[in-house]
Amino acid sequence: MIKNNIKKIRKENDITQEYIAEKLGVTRQTIIAIENNKYNPSLELALKISKFFNKTIENIFYEEENK
Repeated sequence: MIKNNIKKIRKENDITQEYIAEKLGVTRQTIIAIENNKYNPSLELALKISKFFNKTIENIFYEEENK
């Protein structure tokens, strides 16, 4: 399962869900779903997210090991 650090990174940078959604051209609900690992973004959106935070995709998204 793919997980992400978006919520952590967003809070560290004091950025609201509304702000990132507006800048990325998506809804706040999309950001909420991604942060809660309910939705995996398209490759295009994942690239936009990594560019927005100025981090590599690997720093934002990671694969959780199956237990």
